Amino acid sequence: MMLVKWMKQRKQKQPSETIEDIYLIFDKSSDYSKYKRKLNDKEFEISYFQTMIDIDRLHRDVLPYLTEAETSDLDSMIELVPIQNKMITTKPQDLRNKVMEGFIAIRDLEDLSTVALIEAGLASDREVTTPEVEFSVAGPQESFIESIDTNINLIRKRLPLPQLQIKEFTLGKITKTRVAVLYVEGLVDQENFDTMIQRLQDLEFDQILDSSSLAQMITDKTMSIFPQLINTERPERVSAVLAEGKVAFLCDGSPESVFGPVTLVEFFSSLEDYYLPWQIASSVRLLRFFSVAFSILATPIYVAVLTYHYELIPKDLLATVMASRSNIPFPPVIEAVFLELTIELLREAGARLPTKVGQTIGIVGGIVIGQASVEAGLTSNVLLIIVALAALASFTTPVYQMGNTIRLIRFPFILSAALFGGIGIAFCGLYTLAHLLHLTSLGRPYLEPIFPPRVRDWRDAFIRMPFRYMSTRPVYLRPRDKGRFNFFRAKEKHDIDE
Repeated sequence: MMLVKWMKQRKQKQPSETIEDIYLIFDKSSDYSKYKRKLNDKEFEISYFQTMIDIDRLHRDVLPYLTEAETSDLDSMIELVPIQNKMITTKPQDLRNKVMEGFIAIRDLEDLSTVALIEAGLASDREVTTPEVEFSVAGPQESFIESIDTNINLIRKRLPLPQLQIKEFTLGKITKTRVAVLYVEGLVDQENFDTMIQRLQDLEFDQILDSSSLAQMITDKTMSIFPQLINTERPERVSAVLAEGKVAFLCDGSPESVFGPVTLVEFFSSLEDYYLPWQIASSVRLLRFFSVAFSILATPIYVAVLTYHYELIPKDLLATVMASRSNIPFPPVIEAVFLELTIELLREAGARLPTKVGQTIGIVGGIVIGQASVEAGLTSNVLLIIVALAALASFTTPVYQMGNTIRLIRFPFILSAALFGGIGIAFCGLYTLAHLLHLTSLGRPYLEPIFPPRVRDWRDAFIRMPFRYMSTRPVYLRPRDKGRFNFFRAKEKHDIDE
């Protein structure tokens, strides 16, 4: 009670900020410019941040039209300016926010309480380029950039619907970051949309720099290493999930979009799966699931077998394995952890160095260190092959966030295999499964369609069925319009990928 009373008293003691206070704060900055100009026998003050506005636009689209006004009234003057985004305000907060967004402030020196604000921001966006993280051979070759307006344009070009709605607000006490939530009215489940909006609006954080950090703040289980929302840099993927009934958001200054709710199997599906014939796409998708399982379990199984279960090694292979370990002074878990950490160091170094140098480090470093460690008797050549294949298999994950998770959960499996053998691997697997069963994405089950079982959603889970069998949207999204097309009418015609 005392704390609440003290906070109320503090609020009452704090004086309210005025427009003149804002101008005094602006004056302290070196890139802030202000000058007086006489317009229609009346003196006005024009001010702005030089680094935030387009000077050519100021002299071309603003100042010439201000002098054409027949009266010196501020309202009449700015009405002549051919710029849509403009306003007159008496609120200090509007002045602070708009000037920092690239607006020009104009005020009558005889009436200092009223300010006209005209947008003249400097456009410094980079061009739309090809995707770098989610690259694909087939399909569109456009990716998001840091401008939220350009990103919305890329989505609207693919979904030219009036039902595509955008709710925009500002987050971050310091950064004042624009965030736009996108959804298709008539498709999205209201509960999914309300959950996304509520979690974003309830955030209290001083700086929002990227959509990835924002996604971490609104996930259901923030302590889990499994991502529960998907980040993507491809506009066509966002358009596709919006058409399914999902909710996405964009963050100004971030070249990625985040959408949800999602399931575990979606992290292993690529956009290229829908650009290839369904037989090839299904085979590649199954290969990804096998690769992930191999990446997680290959090294732990090696450690468990060589530590506790020699009887599982075939006779013909036993001599080779024993010969490779004859000069190794460490137990299998030590050499396994050593090689896994070496692979992670090479991967991290290659990601942080410049592109050309990073590629050289990854290739040359891996070959040199691997061969040297085998010749020095620190690791066996059999384990070196297994670890290299496991690292290669982890790269098949289409979503980068899930790839990081797979890299990390491998180590608990290795330690459990060293302590308890096969039972330890089984225990870790059951614990991971139980954890996945408890996870949700915006309140929706994370393991759907495995659990709860949804037979209809298996058409696009581990395999991708032909398009004519995907006549309904995913069940777990609870879309208002469940049907995509008439299945019986489509069945009369041959599918395009058959």
